[in-house]
Amino acid sequence: MSTERVNPPDLSPPTGFSHAVVATGSRVVFLAGQTALDSDGKVVGESLPEQFERALTSLLTALAAAGGTPADLARVTVYATDVAAYRAQAAELGAIWRKLAGRTYPAMAVVGAVRLWDEAAMVELDGFAVLP
Repeated sequence: MSTERVNPPDLSPPTGFSHAVVATGSRVVFLAGQTALDSDGKVVGESLPEQFERALTSLLTALAAAGGTPADLARVTVYATDVAAYRAQAAELGAIWRKLAGRTYPAMAVVGAVRLWDEAAMVELDGFAVLP
């Protein structure tokens, strides 16, 4: 598999994401939305960063089980129940991303949501990856 991150100079410089990802490979993995659920199906974490870390860990666990790595992620969507809080804590959330997934960023979007499937969840991540 090969990926090329495309960040045109005519667009605002990306911080923590890529404007476009061109991926070639033979397997596409679609990753279901992950919240901060533990193995018993209960939402864990009292803060947005705690829940973000758990949701990202779950997303990466599903990806690894399918044979992928964070570098294979082509697209991730973040659904947040409080976009203002997400923006206010972006530096901390970015540090969590770098710790777990590195600095190879997929194309990303953050979308505000009134609520998520798990009522106590503050954030959910889904995406897809392209594997060799």
